[in-house]
Amino acid sequence: MMSSPEDSGGGSGGKGRGEFGLIAELFAPLAIGHPGALHLKDDAAILSLPKGYRLVATTDAVVAGVHFLPDDPPDLVAKKAVRVNLSDVAAMGAEPMGILVAACFPKEGGEAWIEAFARGLSEDVHAYNCPVLGGDTVATPGPATITVTALGCAPAGGELRRDGAKEGDVLMVTGTLGDAALGLKVCRGDPALAGLSETHKAFLMDRYRLPRPRVSFGPVLSGMARSCLDVSDGLIGDLKHICENSHLGAEVDLEALPLSDAARAALDAAPVLLGSVLCGGDDYELLFTLPEERVEQVRAAAVRCGLTATPIGRMVAGSEVFVRRGAGPAEPFAGGTSWSHY
Repeated sequence: MMSSPEDSGGGSGGKGRGEFGLIAELFAPLAIGHPGALHLKDDAAILSLPKGYRLVATTDAVVAGVHFLPDDPPDLVAKKAVRVNLSDVAAMGAEPMGILVAACFPKEGGEAWIEAFARGLSEDVHAYNCPVLGGDTVATPGPATITVTALGCAPAGGELRRDGAKEGDVLMVTGTLGDAALGLKVCRGDPALAGLSETHKAFLMDRYRLPRPRVSFGPVLSGMARSCLDVSDGLIGDLKHICENSHLGAEVDLEALPLSDAARAALDAAPVLLGSVLCGGDDYELLFTLPEERVEQVRAAAVRCGLTATPIGRMVAGSEVFVRRGAGPAEPFAGGTSWSHY
């Protein structure tokens, strides 16, 4: 399970306890009593699903220098790796069941890096009730690379997908947009944001480093939303996925975009950063479509989950994404589409 025999005796980055010692001390407790995890001592986990439910599975890797900054604290790296995957589970309308973690730890970090990583992992495992069910650890001379596979369960036939939108559906999004993309710019010292208050800078950097997967709200949308995904690569780019899969176009009202106070301050300082709000990655909010008559019901449900859900446009005939300002004319979006991993 969470082992690699050829690397025992230090293969996970520390020579003191060795890989199996680190697993036993740091990671096995994160199974938090799940019987199917078998204490992380077997070759695989054994899982069962409640009657009438189906398995939802997703996997994403986070790599130093690509998805997080190389000097980000290890506990926050662990949390980001978990949360980006739980966001995908939520976007399918599923509830988390558990995670598998394959961690390539940087050799230069030693056991201290791994211990800090395990602390962050432990906090999120308990916060989101997603036990570690297995995985692997190995040392790497390259950048830290963490791959998490998240498992969830959803009512059979109630899974949310990208291909269910209908013409005329209202387009809605949870939370606020653009904070993470702007936060990355703050982390990198973008001069356009140098004049922001320290409070606003701290808020934006936190949103970049710590996504907030909408795990409580995703299952609520099952049966109410017609299509859904999480905004991981930017609003416009991810909206295009709904458009392509549902064979429709979309109109987005720029004046309706939900923005944090920090993001508004950033746009006031540098309006050109609107492109980052629309196309930057790492929002991890839910973007979904639904019939007009369900909008208020969904907004009330979001409030009960401690969230906001904001209408930002509609699905329309065609295949393009259009943008407009309030009652102004709709024009095809001419900027970039999304953040790319390549």
